[in-house]
Amino acid sequence: MSSAATTAAARPARVTLLHRSKIPAGIVSALGLTQIIGYGTLYYSFSILAPGMAEDLGLSLAEVFGVFSVSLFIGGLSATYIGKQMDRIGAATIMTIGSALAAMTLALCAWSPSVAIFAIAIILLEVSSGMVQYQAAFAALVESDPRTASRSITYLTLIGGFASTIFWPISASLTGYLSWREIYLVFAALNLFLCMPLHFLIRSLGKKAGDPAIRTRETVIGAIPPPARRRAMFIVSFAFALLGFTLAAILAHMVPMLGSIGLGAAAVVIGSLFGPAQVLSRLINMVFGKNLSPPGLAILSAVLIVFGVLILLMTGNWLPGAVAFAICLGLGSGINSIAQGSLPLYLFGSGGYMERSPARWPPPA
Repeated sequence: MSSAATTAAARPARVTLLHRSKIPAGIVSALGLTQIIGYGTLYYSFSILAPGMAEDLGLSLAEVFGVFSVSLFIGGLSATYIGKQMDRIGAATIMTIGSALAAMTLALCAWSPSVAIFAIAIILLEVSSGMVQYQAAFAALVESDPRTASRSITYLTLIGGFASTIFWPISASLTGYLSWREIYLVFAALNLFLCMPLHFLIRSLGKKAGDPAIRTRETVIGAIPPPARRRAMFIVSFAFALLGFTLAAILAHMVPMLGSIGLGAAAVVIGSLFGPAQVLSRLINMVFGKNLSPPGLAILSAVLIVFGVLILLMTGNWLPGAVAFAICLGLGSGINSIAQGSLPLYLFGSGGYMERSPARWPPPA
């Protein structure tokens, strides 16, 4: 075949790949918005609204958080099945369904006339969270383009890191005008009328991303050989589950906890530093961390989180210490979110990404 013929034959493939390379930018932007809303409405708002829930339902605050803890556990158990379905029918499809389920369960929670229905609604809320939050979004990026997925995950977490910064103050402000039930109805509308259409659009973009043969050739091979993957998956899963449990427990109680140790109204402001710290760590990683491997990111995140907790234990209600705690926690959480998306891809490859993803607790945004 002549050189000209070879060039002509190769041109359509290049055009296809160039067209596909533009799609992740649109997907990252759309997913960034849905992650802010998803984490804000389904996760971060709970600690602000919990006192109103407890008073309305005749429960203690500890009982309300107990229901939330059980829901996180059941949501984590459902992640394996949800991951398999994402590998089977596509992450964006599951995210579209998840947004509808999130809206329905938020509405059910707002209507709940009894503690039993409230508990069921909160549990379903966390199941739907696993269908729309980071792990699902990471899978959508891997499906879109495995070659650039690690970088896209960093950009996505950079945007999603503002979820707590936006929704903690919004939730606190809304409690002055609306009941927790009315706030949940507003949040249901956001998931139904904004997140669900965006996830459906991402699903449509994914169908136009190229033919299956091209996507099959563009897989990422994992660093760990197949025979050793089962043991490695167990170790990584245990580490991420332990870290995820720690972060989930701290963040669910963070604002009330800071208030209870004597920081008063400053607790919301200090808690809001968590989001910018997450974004800062991801920005630093994006600019300077190109040579840091996903295992290195995972280790660094754990060190920062432990360091932040130790600072709070040693300083108590000293304001600078609480600020340092929130910043260290945010820095560690921000890097942890990137590691949860990039480490499975690095170790196990893009084939069956969601089924092999070790994260079982929803990572903080």
